[in-house]
Amino acid sequence: MSLLDIPDVFIGSTDDGHTFVVLNRRLCNADRLLTEAGFLAREHRGRKLYLLPPGTARDAHERAGVAVYGLLARTHDLIDLSWTTRWSPGLPAGDPDLHFQFGDGSVAVTAKTTAARSLLEQHGFTPTAVGSSYRPRDGLDERGLLGAVTAAEAHAYAHGLSARVGLGIPTPADIPPVGRRPAAATGPRPAPPARRHTR
Repeated sequence: MSLLDIPDVFIGSTDDGHTFVVLNRRLCNADRLLTEAGFLAREHRGRKLYLLPPGTARDAHERAGVAVYGLLARTHDLIDLSWTTRWSPGLPAGDPDLHFQFGDGSVAVTAKTTAARSLLEQHGFTPTAVGSSYRPRDGLDERGLLGAVTAAEAHAYAHGLSARVGLGIPTPADIPPVGRRPAAATGPRPAPPARRHTR
């Protein structure tokens, strides 16, 4: 199973600037919502992807916002870690305060400021030997890693800090094949917090 298989809806970015949406369960009118927002539907390695080619951050932000608004009416199990859709007229583009990089079953984080380092420590990330680098606490599975990054990234934006999440996916061709979603546990399963765009 990959990170992409955990929530009902996963929104991410490839390293080359494509925005993608993965649907892990059927949602009423989702295909129409995504294609009307400008996403191109594509079959890829056993899964249906919705791709938005590289463009301006403002355009991706607006198109993804329309899609997210519609999808949130159908599920709250939505994770948005796309860096291509992060646009705000008041914030300069550039080097983010926090950079999360997924790879090899874990995530490495670089923090540029004291505020960013403090925020990471509040979310259980611990410093490595390199002063500005952090790692998640030990023992987290894929769901735990995804939840930790999602919570820290949302908290960063709430405090005016910029963040970028690298998923380790160079191009759309490198998006992993569909995996098996874990069976539902007995009792209610807490959903990772949804990353919501302000439109």
